[in-house]
Amino acid sequence: MVERDPNEWMWERAAELLERADKAQRRFFHLQQDARRACWEPPIDVFESAHEIAILIALPGVRAEDIEITLERASLVIAARRTLPEAFSAAEVRRLEIPQGRFERRIPLAPGSYEILERRVVDGCLCLRLGKVP
Repeated sequence: MVERDPNEWMWERAAELLERADKAQRRFFHLQQDARRACWEPPIDVFESAHEIAILIALPGVRAEDIEITLERASLVIAARRTLPEAFSAAEVRRLEIPQGRFERRIPLAPGSYEILERRVVDGCLCLRLGKVP
């Protein structure tokens, strides 16, 4: 069996990982031309128990008072806008991976009625608890 040069397979593996990261970023960062529309979606984690749904939404750099939360018939909608800090406005962009601009995330809910029990921002994440109304 001929052993492959580690430099060869490491570069192949690095290229694969970069391609996967690029695909994940494209899914995460949906840019659109219309500034009134949402241009990206934050990642979420959803947990459900018999009486409530807990949702964790990654929103680093978004102020708590700027976040709009709406319960609709079949979904929960979280919307706001993330903008670059003023300190960076005069700097030249070398790399920009953190999405900026308006975002909106629609989270489908199972049929039923819900109420927001808790809303808090901790460590750049919006933590929501929705109670299931009997």
